Amino acid sequence: MNNNITDCIVFSIPKIVDPRGNLAVIEKENLGFPIKRVYYLYNVPAGAYRGGHAHKKQSEVLIAVSGSFEVIIQDGVSKKSILLNRPDQALLLPPGIWRELKDFSQGSVCLVLNSGEFSEEDYIRDYSHFQQFKNIF
Repeated sequence: MNNNITDCIVFSIPKIVDPRGNLAVIEKENLGFPIKRVYYLYNVPAGAYRGGHAHKKQSEVLIAVSGSFEVIIQDGVSKKSILLNRPDQALLLPPGIWRELKDFSQGSVCLVLNSGEFSEEDYIRDYSHFQQFKNIF
């Protein structure tokens, strides 16, 4: 599977608007994969950088449930920046996409929904190894 940044999709999360507070709903049908792992980043210090990796087989969805942050995605050829700043908006990252997260606003929370359980073997943490991985296809 040779995904590129055009396969990374920003989509709206279905929501129910109510004067008592809004409700956002995420189900497998919205994602295209069953959720096997959920984690979130919070209290990220100003100027900190997160991510800096790609997955070989796992897909992820990133959501700014609070605040904002920038996601830089690369496919080995093209590069794109996406600002996530709404809790009813999500970014789908298929396998084989390098991602970096930066410029976290104060109090921001990044929720990540993952298609697989944690496996260190699925991570590519060195950009030169990522470039080699992309050339395999």
